[in-house]
Amino acid sequence: MAKTIRLLWGSGSPPCWRVMIALEEKNIREYDKKLLSFDKKEHKAKETLDINPRGELPAFRHGDNVVNESIAACLYLESQFKSNGPSLIPESAEEQALMYQRSIEILNVQQKTVDVLTYNERVPEAERHDSAVKREREALSTELKLWESYMHKVGPYMAGKSFSLADVVVFPTIALTFRLGLSHEKYPKLAKYYNLMKERPSVKATWPPHWLENPKGSDVFKDL
Repeated sequence: MAKTIRLLWGSGSPPCWRVMIALEEKNIREYDKKLLSFDKKEHKAKETLDINPRGELPAFRHGDNVVNESIAACLYLESQFKSNGPSLIPESAEEQALMYQRSIEILNVQQKTVDVLTYNERVPEAERHDSAVKREREALSTELKLWESYMHKVGPYMAGKSFSLADVVVFPTIALTFRLGLSHEKYPKLAKYYNLMKERPSVKATWPPHWLENPKGSDVFKDL
């Protein structure tokens, strides 16, 4: 069944990365995957559009089933390959509730990160204002502080003591913020979580190739 899986992905994209982590966790390694370049607009080519008409990555197909929304794809993989690898769904209702909540809630961080990074692309030069940039950065900072507070209440994983789907979904976005210079000192609980997760075999096996080539990253988020 795994050989009927096709994944088109982009390096460093949290949505792509979470699907790849889920595949690793379910012990699915022999599948058809292709790395595409965002810079070259390869995600807008017919190859991608045939699977994902939005021209976005990931583009994911299992047999005749297409699941392009990354969180949905992770849930699908857990459902279809239950007997492979560890269960990603906690047994207790309490941890399940937290797992589902955090898995969806991380989209707030993801969107605010994109907002900050793409401000100059989205807003015409004549309409750009420092105050608007400041507001978007403050919104992201507020969101990250909320997540830092979450980690004071649970741990070491996102939904409690056990690794779960929440970690598959959440970690790539948190990792991106640290890649962009988020302070380990200002966000010690998130930093501890990041350092724990980056050593997990499924994460190490799927670490973005261009991050390996250039481990340093940037400092665009250093003052958040």
